Amino acid sequence: MLQYKGIRITVTNVVVLILLGCSKGNNFQILDSSNFRHYVDDFNQKDNELYAQFVPNESAFKFLSMNIPLIDIPDKDIEETYYFRWWTFRKHLKKTRDGFVITEFLPPVPWAKKHNTINCPAGHHIYEGRWLRNSKFVQDYLDFWLNKSGDGIRQYSFWVADAALAFHKVHSNDSLLSSYLPLLESNYGEWEHKRRDSTHVMFWQYDAQEGMEVSVSGRLLNNGIAIGSMPAIRPSMNSYMYGDAKAISKIAEVTNNKLIAKKFETKAKAIKQVVQDRLWNKELVFFTVLPRTYDDTTKPINVRELIGYVPWYFNLPDDSSTYAGAWNKVKDTTGFSAPFGLTVCERSHSFFEINYTGHECQWNGPSWPYATTQTLKGMSNLLNNYSNYGGVSKNDYYLLLLQYAKSHSIINEQGENQKWIDENLNPFTGDWISRTRLKSWDNGTWSNEKGGVERGKDYNHSGFCDLVISDLLGLKPQVDNRIEINPLIPEKWDWFCLDRVYYQGKEITIIWDKNGDKYKKGKGLMLFIDGKLRVKAEGLEKIGCTL
Repeated sequence: MLQYKGIRITVTNVVVLILLGCSKGNNFQILDSSNFRHYVDDFNQKDNELYAQFVPNESAFKFLSMNIPLIDIPDKDIEETYYFRWWTFRKHLKKTRDGFVITEFLPPVPWAKKHNTINCPAGHHIYEGRWLRNSKFVQDYLDFWLNKSGDGIRQYSFWVADAALAFHKVHSNDSLLSSYLPLLESNYGEWEHKRRDSTHVMFWQYDAQEGMEVSVSGRLLNNGIAIGSMPAIRPSMNSYMYGDAKAISKIAEVTNNKLIAKKFETKAKAIKQVVQDRLWNKELVFFTVLPRTYDDTTKPINVRELIGYVPWYFNLPDDSSTYAGAWNKVKDTTGFSAPFGLTVCERSHSFFEINYTGHECQWNGPSWPYATTQTLKGMSNLLNNYSNYGGVSKNDYYLLLLQYAKSHSIINEQGENQKWIDENLNPFTGDWISRTRLKSWDNGTWSNEKGGVERGKDYNHSGFCDLVISDLLGLKPQVDNRIEINPLIPEKWDWFCLDRVYYQGKEITIIWDKNGDKYKKGKGLMLFIDGKLRVKAEGLEKIGCTL
């Protein structure tokens, strides 16, 4: 009989404990997992567990206490949602004959590929899952996409190289990264073969194959008639390919493949130039969609969609006040601002709609957590890496993240407010549109053809925890044996703690304690590595060091 942190185990379940995340202990801990147990207990108590996978509800707290970074922040809406999103994320870990995968839907859906996987949100999965202490889950998942998924890796657009590099920044492994390189090159080449246009630089994609059915841009390109899927030269697809080219170049540099690094840096520069030349709509001051068939006189179409912010997810645009001007619309009620979340199309456009008829997943008006995640990451990059902010501030980032956190809600059958994540949100009422429609889709009940009972419950199609760790609290992973911290917290916060972060083999703790009386470790912004204070600043500023 063995014992680990009070958990009695036998030899027969040692393997399970290892998979759950057991690692050598760290005596320096500011926060204790028992402090968030009440969240998990509440989530479990209110949950109707329909589709249990590798970590069922009864094991949720044990798994999370061993695997996730802990946070303590003044804003309890964001804090609760942070732990809720980890609680839902572990539901999607699925053990298969091909190793662990991460699902989008818990029940099987007809359009999924092998093991019920769908690559559309896989970039979000990897960014989120990289913070798990046990790297096996995401390492297996990357191996699945690159080696075992067949054509599933290109079912939808997917920034796999960028995500693989993001994973490496937290769980560094040069040998593993080197093994990814030829596979990432091959995948990129297949996209060039399938989706590169006649210029041999830009890429086209169907809106539906970016998970964005019935888009307003697609309707405009179809003579004003709504359509499920329409090909176009889209800012999103071209940004994904730019991001992957940059990532492949960096991976090649890290693994000492200089010719490949130069080749993909050249590809990235070409995409960057053409996106700015051809997809920048000067009239709308925004990146918009270009028709698939175009000539030198064709202009990008006149509708702002949230995908116009995706270039900043990958730091693509030049640092200029012109491009930064696009960010004014994120706070504008004629743009994307709405009471319960960012709309995916600007509200002032005549084709903007909130529909409870037709396809259950429309990208012509609702708030989609998938797109909100991309936009918040893009805004964080703007605030961290640019000098022109376009009228937005770190307080705007916080307010949008807080709005996003509060949207994770539903009134359950007992009349209680319950934490919830689903598909598309009504930005004016907070209603989960797909769920409202699907629960009476087929003769007053759920349709098996649409995915069955509670298809969208605990929907794993977005990120949240990575936005808290890497952006709000500012832990910026690096590839060069460094760590950087640059929080985007509100000025009114006098304290926060990010603890038990497993980063490149080290234990990381970040404390902001303005007066020194909250955590009793000193005043200011402090970075501890393996329990030792390495960097300290009196105020909120960018800090960093080598490991």
